[in-house]
Amino acid sequence: MDILTLLGLVIGLGAVYLVMNQGGILNLLFDKYAAILVFGGTFGATMISVPFEQLKTALRASFFVLFPSSIKQKPELTINTLIGFCEKAKRSGIDSLQEDIAKIDDRFLKEGIQLLIDGLSPDLLRENLETEIIFIRKRHMANASVFRTMGTYAPIFGLLGTLIGVVQVLKNLADPKTMGASMAIAVTTTFYGIFSTNFIFLPLGSKLNALSEAEVLTKEVMIEGILSIQAGDIPLILRRKLEAYLAHKMRKK
Repeated sequence: MDILTLLGLVIGLGAVYLVMNQGGILNLLFDKYAAILVFGGTFGATMISVPFEQLKTALRASFFVLFPSSIKQKPELTINTLIGFCEKAKRSGIDSLQEDIAKIDDRFLKEGIQLLIDGLSPDLLRENLETEIIFIRKRHMANASVFRTMGTYAPIFGLLGTLIGVVQVLKNLADPKTMGASMAIAVTTTFYGIFSTNFIFLPLGSKLNALSEAEVLTKEVMIEGILSIQAGDIPLILRRKLEAYLAHKMRKK
């Protein structure tokens, strides 16, 4: 589990809880009708805006915000794997890597090693793998955009709830007993809209973008390592090259 995400949830929810409890409005802000309007309206509008397969993929991707280790291979481990392939290629030839392909868990690395064994030219090999990265990044951006879309709709439905509450107040001016409930809906829908946007939907989109860039960086290291193996670099030179490349890319980011 990602400790930073968990800590952020605890701090954020704790801060909101303490402020509401201090003001004595904790019970007032839990309104099922306001929640139905904001969250139901947001998800409904998102279902209209986004294809079903994309929505399903994005919801599944949100799992990785709490458990990023299930998709992210650390660059250091990738470098060690490539060093092992380099040592074997220097010792027994590139074709000897064929027996290791079935053991590779990462599909991108597996395809890259297979292209290396097939004898593609360096330019063609790089072009194939970089094209794959482009499509990977596009898929990840599409997942993040689903949550940014939700973050756009949620405050609008909060405002809609406020308008509904105001209309109810104006309709029942002669009955003060019902005005309180109407104003409660007006306030709580705005709260749900703002809170869900800034604490759920937009942070989810930003975290997915960050995880995507980390994954892409690891795959870029794979490309450089595969090309270095093809060029015949010795393991020591390969390690220095990949560590320097990784440090340079991280400084740029």
